[in-house]
Amino acid sequence: MCWSATADLVAGTGIAAVGAASVLRVRESRDLPLAALPLLLGAHQIVESAVWHRGGGGGTATVLWAVVALPLLAVWVPAGVWCAAGPPARPRLTVPLAVGTATAAVLAYGLATGPVTAEIHGRTIGYAFDLPRPPLLVVGYLLATVGSLLLSGDRRLSLLGLLVAVGALVCWALWRLEFVSTWCALAAVCSVVLFDWTRTRPPAETPGMPVA
Repeated sequence: MCWSATADLVAGTGIAAVGAASVLRVRESRDLPLAALPLLLGAHQIVESAVWHRGGGGGTATVLWAVVALPLLAVWVPAGVWCAAGPPARPRLTVPLAVGTATAAVLAYGLATGPVTAEIHGRTIGYAFDLPRPPLLVVGYLLATVGSLLLSGDRRLSLLGLLVAVGALVCWALWRLEFVSTWCALAAVCSVVLFDWTRTRPPAETPGMPVA
């Protein structure tokens, strides 16, 4: 999320453009989920611009924002890392994927059965959910998303994991202080890292054709 409707809309459009470019660079289908992640993040920002325009509250835009931010990303990131990883790394990546799936199921149930509201506080938006055991869900969410990146075995994805961990802590502190929301800046930086990751991925091997 950004600090205004305009900032969310501009950032979302830019991040989605980076995502489209990343998808176009993909050489192997197994890399598509991670390459498309900036598209999802960009759409997420655009959805939040609608929450700003509505002045917060409930409604479709607020619920959609929560669905993407919570259950969808909790399973999308570890699943994308699992798909992109080579066979040696996949057994260990099964753990964050399983944690992400379980966490996403609880989050989805909570969003489906409880109220989801948003309230604007200056240059930030606060979202309220009725979720069970929030600390445990936060741990599961971080193990699934940051954990899968750190365990990927790919240098750039591990760097992305560290960037997400540090950046999220800074953004959370600024957001909690109701100073300014900077999550969109973190999403933009992560999208550029993923774009660079697609650039360095090796080409697909053609059966019977050795790759130099």
